[in-house]
Amino acid sequence: MNSIINDIEIIKSKTTKINDVDFDNLAFGSVFSDHMLECNFKDGKWQAPKVVPYQAITLDPSAKIFHYGQSVFEGMKAYKDANKDVWLFRPLENFKRLNISSKRLAMPELPENYFMDGLKALLEVDKDWIPTNEGSSLYIRPFVFASGNGFHASPANAYKFIICTAPSGAYFSGKLKVLIEQTYSRSANGGVGFAKAGGNYAGQFYPTQLAVEKGYQQVIWTDDTTHEYIEEAGAMNIFVRINDTLITGPTSDRILDGITRKSIIELAKSEGINVEVRKLSVHEVVEAAQNGSLKEMFGAGTAAVISSISGFGYQNEDFDLPELKDTFASFLKKRITDIQTNKAQDPFGWRYKVD
Repeated sequence: MNSIINDIEIIKSKTTKINDVDFDNLAFGSVFSDHMLECNFKDGKWQAPKVVPYQAITLDPSAKIFHYGQSVFEGMKAYKDANKDVWLFRPLENFKRLNISSKRLAMPELPENYFMDGLKALLEVDKDWIPTNEGSSLYIRPFVFASGNGFHASPANAYKFIICTAPSGAYFSGKLKVLIEQTYSRSANGGVGFAKAGGNYAGQFYPTQLAVEKGYQQVIWTDDTTHEYIEEAGAMNIFVRINDTLITGPTSDRILDGITRKSIIELAKSEGINVEVRKLSVHEVVEAAQNGSLKEMFGAGTAAVISSISGFGYQNEDFDLPELKDTFASFLKKRITDIQTNKAQDPFGWRYKVD
């Protein structure tokens, strides 16, 4: 039966998969909710978005997404608190970054109300899919890609904006052992490293496979010119604690302006933690590991929030980090997740209630 929510047309699924889902044992991003938001760009403008049953997409073999890679995405989460109220975390930051990414790939930018009202309508229809188990959430994947046809190397004339959701458990379990990359680069000056472009992640897979074959779980990316400076950890921003100072690299053409990253910086400063946003050399990290001043390293991103790093490899030598009782990583992760799930006060105004 069709209905309207937030001026968005809702076409409901005739069946539901929810009764077949084991919410106590959710893998990350592998089970999908009953509905999705879909919106098409054609004739020079975005058409009205709709919530429709989750379904396969039919595309022509000449669709430009397959040939020229115009595709960007975001990652978000929805949470339920003890009162069953639904919350998002800084959703307008995701909206802004999606448009920043789209603009860099010569794709049309979305109107804010299409993104926000469409997302709220989708969450209203599929609110029963939001898990309540500790550490679980409804992962939200907004994405835009070129659906227009043609082999000519130029921007497409048609695009699709879709939001899919997936009830998910924790993204990572345990700590990561990482390899500092000295050959391959994630991104380059003047490139698209700051955008959440699908191709950025495709380019990471092969070097990461090589690292896995050597016994590591992820790669620490270094700058493309000299490989002397720490930039990101896998698909996450990276933080390094030397003594009691938390250090992360500045955003640039090469480094994603992570929403979790900027939240950690603001939260850490408010808690009296000394934070430095500056270039951090591999040499400084290795030296700190050798003299005992390297206390922590961790990745930060939407999916995992914070993932601790237990050790790293560099030039055929492994360095283990100390096992501390009280870490910045565990403290900051709890503070952020408590804000996200409405278990703590939100002095920053980050939490967004879905009415």
